[in-house]
Amino acid sequence: MAEKEDVMAGDAQRPGPVGADASADAGTADGTWNVAVALRRQYTALVWLLVVRLLIAGGLCLLPIVLVRCLGVPNTGVLWLSTVAGMGVAFFTVYRFGYGIRVFQSARVLRHYPLEFRHRVVKKRERWTQYGNVFEVRVTTRGQNGAPLMLAVNTAGRRRWPEGLEGGAWFAGDAAFGGVLVAPGGEAMLFLKPAHWDKLAPEREQAGAERVSRAERARLHRKTTRSWIMKPGM
Repeated sequence: MAEKEDVMAGDAQRPGPVGADASADAGTADGTWNVAVALRRQYTALVWLLVVRLLIAGGLCLLPIVLVRCLGVPNTGVLWLSTVAGMGVAFFTVYRFGYGIRVFQSARVLRHYPLEFRHRVVKKRERWTQYGNVFEVRVTTRGQNGAPLMLAVNTAGRRRWPEGLEGGAWFAGDAAFGGVLVAPGGEAMLFLKPAHWDKLAPEREQAGAERVSRAERARLHRKTTRSWIMKPGM
């Protein structure tokens, strides 16, 4: 009964749709917000991150040419080290994009799961990886005990811990499989997977066919190897 009441409470606080004539801001006067706007912000942040990195890479690659041809700087091997650095930045950007970006999978999760409010988000620790910072978090609601520890990563490739999660956040997904955590107002988004996947295997095995099918449609049914940030297919 308590579980049913928690779900009903989540439904009551679920963000409602914003009309087509609403402002561009995700928030509205009654506290609801538009998931599509929140996702668009993540896509924009991702594009901006990629553009900035590729501009830096291009600038480093072109710097020796500009210095030699336009400014008459002596053409030495040391000068061309910046081109090597630029190529490294470009390679790392593409490499990280392939494994560390979760905007697209988060969008898929939000298509198949409703958002429900979780009253408490606790960051246990944080670790650096080449793909981005991985956070260990526990997401709970009032009256809930034993919530599983989750791995979380910013969907758009940022490294910093999002602000505004202390008072709770919106969760879409299934704790035994993973999901998406959205900050109030839709400003930030985290992709989640269970930190101890094998430990939750009995719960997934006992899950009903509908629950498993939904996780498969959202592509949350696969294990994540901890040494790779949310690597696809693991």
